[in-house]
This record gives sequence, structure tokens and C-alpha cells, in this order.
Amino acid sequence: MKFTMPRRSMIGMLIACLLPVAFNASAQRAPTAQEKGPAAKDSLLHELVVQYPTPYQAPEAADVKAVLDRVFNYLDSVTPAKVINKTTHAEITDIAAGDPDAVLMPGDFRLTSYEWGVTYSGMLAAGAATGDKRYTDYAFKRMQLLSDLTKVYYPRVKADRQNSAAPIKSFLNPHALDDAGALCASFMQAKLAGSTTDFSTMLDICGTFVTKKEYRLADGTLARKRPLLNTVWLDDMFMGVPTMAYLGKTTGERKYYDDAVKQVLQISKRMFNPQLGIYMHGWVEGMKDHPEMHWARANGWAVMAMVEVLEVLPKDHPGYPKVLAQLRAHIKGLGSYQSRIGSWHQLLDRNDSYLETSATAIYAYAIARSVNRGYVDKEMYGPMAILAWNAVANKVNAKGQVEDICVGTGMAFDPAFYYYRPVSTLAAHGYGPVLLAGAEITTLTKNHKFGLNDSGFMYQGPRQ
Repeated sequence: MKFTMPRRSMIGMLIACLLPVAFNASAQRAPTAQEKGPAAKDSLLHELVVQYPTPYQAPEAADVKAVLDRVFNYLDSVTPAKVINKTTHAEITDIAAGDPDAVLMPGDFRLTSYEWGVTYSGMLAAGAATGDKRYTDYAFKRMQLLSDLTKVYYPRVKADRQNSAAPIKSFLNPHALDDAGALCASFMQAKLAGSTTDFSTMLDICGTFVTKKEYRLADGTLARKRPLLNTVWLDDMFMGVPTMAYLGKTTGERKYYDDAVKQVLQISKRMFNPQLGIYMHGWVEGMKDHPEMHWARANGWAVMAMVEVLEVLPKDHPGYPKVLAQLRAHIKGLGSYQSRIGSWHQLLDRNDSYLETSATAIYAYAIARSVNRGYVDKEMYGPMAILAWNAVANKVNAKGQVEDICVGTGMAFDPAFYYYRPVSTLAAHGYGPVLLAGAEITTLTKNHKFGLNDSGFMYQGPRQ
């Protein structure tokens, strides 16, 4: 039979089950019946087999790896690290020659999009968590190609930004955070992971744009001039802020940490609804009321930005406890909107909007990372992250494509826009989050045991 739960009921059930054991090292079993002999017909109803639509158990490491491998094999086959002549389509092997007609060989996805910055981060994380060097090499190989292209073509772009041609011109001449931020953070992650690529020119380009050239409000908050002047997009908490934090890590300069913290706090002050525990997607300076559209993926960018900032922000920085408190408040809010199958809705607080995969993967990653780092309670949030991962794994098809990913989405003032955004396996936004989620779930289940206790799925103690 199909088991259905009302909204938020699983979280409530987990809380109820966990209260008696919150301070124990491992969970306790329900007491056995004291009476002996034949049992009444109702005595075993709680042991009936339930057909959950999403696996109600912790995945084995091999199962997580199998999902990651399907995604990897697909991406590796459709994102060639090659340069071709745009007219003849012949491969260019001598990049240093600087062919003006050179372009990246097209595949399913662009190697210099912000989505692929997230994918590079996911590949690095998956390689570290699983020990499979193919993932790390995927990122290192493509980043080396981008570095080689930068050395040849950046002087031309710098000399004539309007008319010059380059295979990666959107990165070499960025016009928005989307062109620079996520890639920039992934380059620094690769550098910290041991890449020997020379990132210096690339980091100067993207780091300078994020920290000095991107449009800001008078108080320094990252902003855009669209759709209206002085609009703050929640997305930009991820598109710019982790880059600031990682610049602090790689340069040792405190000003970058300070800016990262300021962005988190000032964006949150404007856009976080403490009663709901989630963020609105957009905020426009000068308006009395703001469009309270709680778009799932934008909330994902926010929660991911905070875990990335905390990963490198020194614990003695005065902003550390403030960012941590904001992260905890957001994760608590997100938890209350998880659906009965483990996914989250396109508009978080509107259950008649569709269930969306990229946001669910981001939440699985950020919540699992927060458990692994001790930011939130493993008893409360470990099962939540695992159920989210299981829901994501169900959306990875046999080819390795991720299904039900919302396509690129601007900011709007009405719900219809978000309700009817198309979904596609070619929406690049879901692939990096799936890799990141799988990496963190691998670490989570390696260090902690989860299983059924009195029919409820919960934390059962550390692995020995």
C-alpha cells in the first residue's frame, strides 16, 4: 500500500521520537511487550510493511557512488575539454597560436557558466569524499584549459573589450556576477585541493569583478539594476559571497572576510522572513512592500553560500557566530517545508507548486554539510538530509541525467512566473548540487549510523 503523510508530519514524528534520546550516545529501542502468549490482533499493526515512495533508509556507500558515477559518466561525455575552429569545426591543438576563430567545442553544457562553477566544486567534493580521482581530474583538466585560454586571449580582450574575440570572453570580460563568482570560488577550491594550474590571472579577473566592479547599494550590499534599479537578488548571496570568503582564505586579507559577512547579514536583514524561516527571492530598494516569492533554488543559493563562508571564515572572526546563527535559522525553516517524499516545492510554502530537484539537492548538501561540521544537530537533521538525498537519487535517470530541474529563472512579482517555469534535464543548475550532495551524504553515513527505531528513521549513534 502507498503510505502518505500530511505536510510536515515526518519532521514532527522525528522530533517526537528523538526527544527521549536527545542526550544519549545512541538510540534506545521501544520496550517489548511484557505479556506472554497469544497476541491481540491490533498488537502488530505498527509493524505493517509500508511502501514509501522514497527509500526510507540510509543508502549504502556503493549506492551513492553508483548515482554519482552515472552523473559523472554523462557529464564527462557531453562536456568536451576541447577547442575547435568555429568555421571548419576542426580541433585546435595549438592553443598558443591564438586562432581568432577558436571556440570551445560545444556539448550539452557550457564550461564557463556559473552552473559549471558549481559543478567543478561538486566534482572536487566528490573526488575528495569517494577517493575516485576521475572526479578531481575532471575539474582540474577543464580548469587548466580555461587557464591556457586566459593566458592567450586575455591580453586581446583587455586591449579591445568591445571587438576582440575569445572562446571564453564572458569570463574574460564579465558583465555580471553570474559570469565570474561561482567559477572564481571553484578555482580557489581547486587551488586549495592541490591543483598546479596557474590561476593568478583568472583570479585577478573574477576576484576584482566580484569585489570591486559589481554594482552595489549605498551600504555596500550586492545589487542589480534589473528588473528594477537597486534590486537585491537572493541568488547573489551565492554568486558573489563565497568568492569573497575564499579570497580571504587564499590571500590572508581580512577585508574579504569582512565583506562576505557583511553581505550575508545585510541581505538576510532585508530578505529573510524569521516567522517563516525562509527568504524571499527579490527585494527592491524604495518599495514599501516586496514580492514575497519564496523560490526554492534561490533559498538554496543562500544556504549554500552560508556553509561555504563558514568553511573558510576563521572561527574567531566576530561575524562567525552571526553567520552560523543565520544558517541555523534558515535550515530550521527549510526543514518545516520538506515534502512527504523528501523533496521541496518550487515555491517553498506553496504545496501546489511542483517538486524541484536542484533545490532539493542543494538542501541535501547544505544540511548534510552542516551535520558533518557540527553546525546543527545530527539527530534532527541527519534523517532529513538522507531523505532528501534519496529523493534526489530517484531523479537521476539511467543515462545520468538529472530530471525535474527548473530552468534559469529571473525575478518576478507574481506566483504564476514561478509555477510555470519549465523543467529540463539540460538545465545545468542541478548537476553540481547532486555531486555536492552525494559527497556530503557519503561522509555523513560513513561517520554516523542511521536506521529504523520503532518504525521511525533516525540517528543511531556514531560508527565505531
